[in-house]
Amino acid sequence: MAGELKDKVTRGVAWSIGEKIGTMLLQMGVSIVVLRLLMPEDFGVVAVLTAFAAFALVVVDSGFSQTLIRKADPTAEEYKAVFLFNLGVSAALYVLLVALAPVAARYYDMPVIAQIAPVFFLLVPVNALCVIQNTIFTRRFRFALLSKATFLSSLASGCAAVALALAGCGVWSLVAQRVLQMGVRAALLWRASDWRPRAATKWNAAALRAMMPYSFSLLATDLISSVYNKVPQLFIGKLHAADTLGFFDQALKLKDLPVASTMTAVQGVTFPALSKIASDERKFAESYRQVAMVVAYALFPMMLGLSAVAHDMFEVLLGEKWMPTVPYFEAICLTGLFYPVAMVAYNVMKVKCEGPTIVRLEVAKKIVMTAILAVTIPRSVQAVVWGLVLFSACEMAVNVWATLRCTALTARRLVRTLLPVALAAGTMYAAVRATALVLPGDALLRLAAEIGVGVAVYAALSALFRLEAFGKVVAIVRRR
Repeated sequence: MAGELKDKVTRGVAWSIGEKIGTMLLQMGVSIVVLRLLMPEDFGVVAVLTAFAAFALVVVDSGFSQTLIRKADPTAEEYKAVFLFNLGVSAALYVLLVALAPVAARYYDMPVIAQIAPVFFLLVPVNALCVIQNTIFTRRFRFALLSKATFLSSLASGCAAVALALAGCGVWSLVAQRVLQMGVRAALLWRASDWRPRAATKWNAAALRAMMPYSFSLLATDLISSVYNKVPQLFIGKLHAADTLGFFDQALKLKDLPVASTMTAVQGVTFPALSKIASDERKFAESYRQVAMVVAYALFPMMLGLSAVAHDMFEVLLGEKWMPTVPYFEAICLTGLFYPVAMVAYNVMKVKCEGPTIVRLEVAKKIVMTAILAVTIPRSVQAVVWGLVLFSACEMAVNVWATLRCTALTARRLVRTLLPVALAAGTMYAAVRATALVLPGDALLRLAAEIGVGVAVYAALSALFRLEAFGKVVAIVRRR
């Protein structure tokens, strides 16, 4: 049984990360084209709408999908109850968001918000249509299917965005991309799933109420996190011009392409897997350590490398128009040293900690973030960026501290696992920056040299010092 679960997890992670890499490359290509064709203020407008949509998407699910994944054997009545709840809440939120759009347009002095909001916010009810299908496939470890659906939806929406941008549709190309991506994914999951809300299955409010304590605890933490993740955009959109918000938001989005994509894949696979071995303390602690180690090994050099090559990368790929984004991007990439470990620890918390404990920790973290934002927002956008880096370090510390109290993993063991990876990635960063200093001239040739040096140094250090993570990654690749 243990071997079968490990095999499912390995396949799931491989498929999910493979899809995320493919989707990331696709989105990067689409982003490069669209960023060159559109103006920064277009992205600022969509950033405001995205902030409101993010809150709504969290409320729609209300933590019920995570509860269903955690349960040993959900019933048909529980699936239908959650599905109908999601649909009802999403419809109500759509009406509310569209009604508030003119108010937001006046507040941010962006009249176009009122025009595009009725279409943009369609992604809220469309997302609600496929939450149950996504949950069922996750429980069954059908990550290959989920990966294909995500990639195909990204491909279709990306092609539409590029076509509309080339046709001069401006901000509407971004709106179409978001709504089409959600719509195509929902259609593919419905087509692949055998689950339907059967009329014969009665509505069971009691089943919903039984899931509410844990689900609403997750809702509270996810909602708090979602709100605070979008607070900078909401304030920057009010205090600064739309193009400044566009620069800031694109720095975050480009940073998120590798780190958020990878962590979504890892979290989606490891949460159901860790839930199945929660009672085996030794195996659970070792699995937690190895997941954190492999994630750090992949993302530490990636994020430090992006920070190191930011100037040349933007100059080559996006041009002069987007160069004001570079200082934000160089700094925000440093969150990649803390966010991955924090999210792995959060997954562990969801399995091992009670809901109220998770909520209290989330409130404590957000008190810290409130203080950071209160100091940085009035100063400058760059100060906000460095504040986000500081908060990501605090979040990692709190999450890891909480998991060490409820698992058999020790702080010393975790530090000894992650420190060699961090040192190798730091050395690689220094080598890349030194390469940029000694190779003046053409930005494209310099960028190629920086990437080559970074890969060579990190691989050489991994092999020379026989890093455990390097051996684990090589073993996984050989098996697959």
